[in-house]
Amino acid sequence: MEYPILTTRQLAQSLKGWRKSLDLTQSEAAGRVGMQPKTISALESDPDKSALGSLFKLLSALDLELVIRPKSKGAAGKAATGEW
Repeated sequence: MEYPILTTRQLAQSLKGWRKSLDLTQSEAAGRVGMQPKTISALESDPDKSALGSLFKLLSALDLELVIRPKSKGAAGKAATGEW
C-alpha cells in the first residue's frame, strides 16, 4: 500500500507505524542494518535533524523503498524537459 508523505513529521510517523506493524523494537530494527537504536529514535521523533543515510538504512531494515514521482503532470513535464 502506498502512503503519500508530504512532511518530515508524516514520514516519521509512517516509519514508526510500519516498524510497529512488523512487531520490531527500535533495537531490533537498528540491529538489522548496524545502526544504534538512538538513531531510529531520532528518525521517529525529530526527523528534521536526522541524516539522509540513516533514513535509507531504516527503510532497508523495514523492507521499504523510496519512490519519487511527480505530484502533477506539470511537474513531470518540467522534469522531462529540464525546465526547473
